[in-house]
Amino acid sequence: MRDLDDVDLKLLLALAANPRATTVALAENLQLSRNTVQARMTALTRAGAFLDYDRCIDPVAAGYPLVAFTTLHVRQQMLVPIVEALAKIPEIVQAHGLSGSADLLVRIVCTSAEDLFRVNAEMLAVPGVERAETAMGISEVIPYRITPLLESRLPG
Repeated sequence: MRDLDDVDLKLLLALAANPRATTVALAENLQLSRNTVQARMTALTRAGAFLDYDRCIDPVAAGYPLVAFTTLHVRQQMLVPIVEALAKIPEIVQAHGLSGSADLLVRIVCTSAEDLFRVNAEMLAVPGVERAETAMGISEVIPYRITPLLESRLPG
């Protein structure tokens, strides 16, 4: 990823405020030419600045109101096939490798507590998964956000 300049940051902030804004609307809002906005958008896209659109879809709308976080303890030598097997479980929407006592942090969405119990059983059935500790999310107190981070990069 290339270093972002002030124009890039302002463009990303404008998109965060209005993700469906057209190139013309962004150009007017930022007082830039349409060609400048288009070129910057192309460069940002090539640099990988934008996440996949499916990250914008709320699992609740698809019938998955429960979110849980599971730490998995696994056999490190089997990490690749473990991750491949976990990726086949549709309720796992995200996973991170960790440093520390646990090896993976898995974000799960489910229809109910019973559904979470089933998903946990599926994870524990994966060869190489040794132990799981799960906590159900009660409320999202700070939703995913990027605007404050981008704003902190702008001068003044």
